[in-house]
Amino acid sequence: MPSELENAMESLIKVFHRYASDDGKSTTLNRRELRSLMENELSNFLQSQKDPAAVDKIMKDLDTNGDGQVDFEEFVSLVVGLSIACEQCYKMHIRKSVKH
Repeated sequence: MPSELENAMESLIKVFHRYASDDGKSTTLNRRELRSLMENELSNFLQSQKDPAAVDKIMKDLDTNGDGQVDFEEFVSLVVGLSIACEQCYKMHIRKSVKH
């Protein structure tokens, strides 16, 4: 039986490939696919961004090899960055609840 972490990893892989396969190239996300993934899977994060060009800026930051596509390794860097930010918020929440 897979562990909780193994299930999370599998989920991450499946989500990436579900959106990447929209254009028939299941190994990368183009700009439209990345926008769709973020709108559906990271909607709270996207809504918190005040910049309407946020997805374009994220795409530019993620596309480290400059091919106009985001591969899985590039995508994972987004998830890691967001996870680190969320974990920092989680620690602040825990500290506040301990003080009360």
